[in-house]
Amino acid sequence: ATGSAEAMESCAAAVLRAGADLGVVFDTDVDRSGLVLPDGQQVNRNRLIAALSAAVLRDSPGATIVTDSVTSAGLADFIKARGGVHCRYKRGYKNVINKGVELNEAGVDCPLMIETSGHGAMRENYYLDDGAYLAVCLIIEAARAKRAGGEGLASLLDGLKEPAEAKEARLKIMLDDFGPYGDDIIARFIEFCNGSAAPSSWTSEEVNNEGWRVRVDEGDGKQGWALLRKSLHDPLLVCNVESDTEGGLEPILEALRGFLSQFDKLDISKL
Repeated sequence: ATGSAEAMESCAAAVLRAGADLGVVFDTDVDRSGLVLPDGQQVNRNRLIAALSAAVLRDSPGATIVTDSVTSAGLADFIKARGGVHCRYKRGYKNVINKGVELNEAGVDCPLMIETSGHGAMRENYYLDDGAYLAVCLIIEAARAKRAGGEGLASLLDGLKEPAEAKEARLKIMLDDFGPYGDDIIARFIEFCNGSAAPSSWTSEEVNNEGWRVRVDEGDGKQGWALLRKSLHDPLLVCNVESDTEGGLEPILEALRGFLSQFDKLDISKL
């Protein structure tokens, strides 16, 4: 599966061993895909979205790209720099695709909607969750770039800033009726982030479609972020954190632990 680090690493090793121009990985039902560049660099998650966004925005300047809620700050900057509009929506590939359909029906140019898991759809392909179609689009881009004497698919990733550190922690809610408890934590987290008790470097994102996300000013133009959200189906709160600086993750996690430690039915040991 494309979400498997083992599968991507296996493909990367095969590409390097064979001196191949490109590697392609599918999950078992081919609705997700990932690629590997000649140097072994893996193109999945934020990189996959960036590569597809770059191709789409070249042909549809100013278009809107819909993603799920856990995409990196670097990806948002990348889409903006390419002249696009980033709609950071919710987890769940059906949520992401349906948002794209909704925007197009409202007259918004939205050719691409994709989740970091690799699930994604394009308007030109009738909004189908189709990993093979997305892979073929990028294979064509790689062939065009190589024919033109360029760097191949890597050129589509120029300008994508990667985080120095990243972590996802899945925190178990130890209650049968976990929904209301999770909702209360999120509501109180919003109050915390917008109040005086939050770190002064934190600023709430202007748009939050799922859970609550804050930007973290790390100085010298660097920026981290944290998102606290409910799992779609499981008795969990999920915390995603990224930092632009080495060692920058821990101060964000420490502030999160300090806030979440008051909830005795939430297991924060993985944070």
